[in-house]
Parts: sequence; C-alpha cells; structure tokens
Amino acid sequence: MPHFRPISVCLLSLFAFTAQTSSLMGQTSDGGTDDAANRFGTIDAAVADEWAALVLGAIDTEFPNKLSLVYVDADQIKTPQENFPAFYGCFDWHSSVHGHWLLARLLRTHPTMQTAPKIRTALATHLTQENIQRETEFFRRDEHKTFERMYGWAWYLRLVLELDRWDDADAQIWRENLRPLETLFVERITAYLPLLTFPIRTGQHTDTGFALGQILDYARAMQLEPLEQLVIDRAGAFYRSDVDYPVQYEPSGHDFFSSGWNEADLMRRVMPTATFVRWLEKFVPDVAVQLHDGTIAPVHVSDLTDGKLVHLAGLNLNRAWCLRAVANALPEDHRLRQPMLESAEKHLAAGLAYVNSGHYEGDHWLATFGLYALTQASESTQASENGHE
Repeated sequence: MPHFRPISVCLLSLFAFTAQTSSLMGQTSDGGTDDAANRFGTIDAAVADEWAALVLGAIDTEFPNKLSLVYVDADQIKTPQENFPAFYGCFDWHSSVHGHWLLARLLRTHPTMQTAPKIRTALATHLTQENIQRETEFFRRDEHKTFERMYGWAWYLRLVLELDRWDDADAQIWRENLRPLETLFVERITAYLPLLTFPIRTGQHTDTGFALGQILDYARAMQLEPLEQLVIDRAGAFYRSDVDYPVQYEPSGHDFFSSGWNEADLMRRVMPTATFVRWLEKFVPDVAVQLHDGTIAPVHVSDLTDGKLVHLAGLNLNRAWCLRAVANALPEDHRLRQPMLESAEKHLAAGLAYVNSGHYEGDHWLATFGLYALTQASESTQASENGHE
C-alpha cells in the first residue's frame, strides 16, 4: 500500500490525550489497574471533537479508495462516489459506514460538542433517501451479493441501531432513509447463514464471530425473532463444541481481530451464565496463565504507514472490548474476571495510542474501533439463566 498523504489532524490534542491515557485507564504504579471494571466509559468532549474532525475529513475523501468489486460489463466501472453516493469516502465502503456510526454516536452522546453542527450537516448530506436508494440498487445486483459480506453489513446494522434508539428528529429521518438497504441486508443474511457450512475464522473482515455478534444485537433490538433465532442456532452449530482454542497462534501479522475472542464475545451473548462459564473454561483452558505470560498481550505496530501492518492497532482495541465484555459476563467472584479486565485495560491503552497518528492508513478507521472499545457499543449481555440454550 502506498504511503498516503496524511489528512490534517490535531496532533497537539493527540499528544495530550496519550499523556492522559494512564490516568484514564486507572493504572497503578506497579502496572496493574485500580477498579478495572469501571475504567471504560465515555470520552471527554475534546477527544470527541478530535475524533469527529478526523472522520469528517475522511468521509468526504474519495481517494485513495479500495474497491473490491466484481464487474460483469464495462459500464459498471465508475468512481467510488458514483457507486456509493452515501459511503464513498474513508478508503473503503465499510470504513465509511462505521465512520458514520462514530459520527452518529458522538452527536448523540455529545450534542453540544464544537463539531456537532458539522456532524449534523454531514449526516444529512450523506444519509439521504436518494443516496441510500442508489446504494441499495447497487447491492441488489447479483454480482454484488457477496460485497462486504458480512463485515460491512454488520456495521451498517450497527449504524441503523444507533439511529433507531435516538430521540432526535433528524436522526429519525436518517434512520428511515436507511431502511431499503437494511431490509436487503437482512434478506441476504437470512439466505446466507443456512448455507454457511463452517464459520470463517480469521483476524480480518470476514470473521464470522464478529458479524454474528453485531447481527444478534440488531435482531434483538429490532425484535426480529426469526433472525435472532437463526443467529443463535448458527452460533451453536459453529462454536458450541469448540475446545482448546490455540490462543498462542494469535495474532497473525495482518490481524485487526482476534477470532477467538470474537467467538467468546458472541457466545456470552447466546448462553446463560452458567453454561457460558463451562464453555469458556473448555474453550481457553489455560487462559489464566496466558493472560500473564505474554501470550495475550498488547502488540506493537512496526510501520504506521503500512495499511496491513497497522491492523494490529485495531487488534489491541478489539481484544479490549472482547475481554471486557467476556469478563463482565462472568460471575463477580470468578477467578478470570479481574485478570481479563486488567488485560482489557492494557490493550485499550495500547490501541488508543495509535488513533489519530497522522497516517491515513490507520486514521481512516481506527477512531471507530477506539470509540467502540471505550463505550462498549454492544447493547446485549449474555443471556439470563432463563434465556436461550
């Protein structure tokens, strides 16, 4: 990947934020954490403005752009904005979608932030009925039925969910505008999952565990019981019998996901607490040692200008939100709860240090992972004891 010219960023704010990270994370002098369960939460207005400005610049940056498309005729070859009038920036379609999620979440949670008027204008400009209809027509073509499956689809449903729960007149207009593509994705997911014989276990976009977790949150919030049950059934078929996950084989060099912890983050949504505890102890039987011996530890990015190597910054953040969610799904007195929370904090601090680096390779997407990790966007916890088996 070429070394892109960085977009304008506020590095002074980055340095100030990084300097405050230890305080934010609650680190003690011995490198541990103090009251680790309470360190995750919201971000302050200054960082919210910084990250919003980063994304506002990216969603209207059409080039460079990565289009992983199948063409059946020359007439289909168009610019990104011609294909995707709503989500053409941020280097690729899915990054644009979850960039819009970041903007919506920050505007909802920080309505008086300085960039709020710009965010509102940007969302109103991008998320129009006409733009979404044009994108729906693009996705509806048979040759595009696998485009962004299921990573981009999952982030789109997360954006829908963010707008759906927001009592704001503009947000409700944008939410209604998203319905055509939302409906198409639900249809595609419903048709695809019964045909998926095996889960996709990877540290990148197509990881099945991540997508199913997001889709399950959406299905429950929208009260789509058939979709919810389909995800629960497929999660059980794919993962219920998993044991002895090879934690030591992660990460691969280009990973921004931990497939293993995405799986655990999914299964804590599906299983009652006691069942989940038994499953987890078989899934990662040596994790108590691996959390301390360096097997599960924050990773360093060797080159921020390499679009694949910078994925590892996202891995830190992904592990942070998964470890925290899994820990919080355990009983309060479980032996793994506190070590997982402490590891989550260390991963969070390591990942946040790379957000807004001045290099577009990471800057077009990392703030989303940072915000998701900090605010734990997942709306569901593990099922209750009378929940699904």
